[in-house]
Amino acid sequence: MSDTAQLASDAGSRDPAVGLRAVRALRTLVDRLEALQVENARDQGWSWQEIAYCLEVSRQAVHKKYAGGRGLLRRER
Repeated sequence: MSDTAQLASDAGSRDPAVGLRAVRALRTLVDRLEALQVENARDQGWSWQEIAYCLEVSRQAVHKKYAGGRGLLRRER
């Protein structure tokens, strides 16, 4: 089973310690994937509004999270 599939399975565990660790790991994975795709979109010329629409958040929220040197995109480089 892949690591991601195992995490998804563990997230449904009856053991709270297993389930909560899996949820945390999945949250980290989602955050990294989102940052990667936001960077991909920006590299392809997408506006903050277009990205925000796809993520179902406000333009201001996505801009604050990822623009300027404060967001995840700038810290991971």
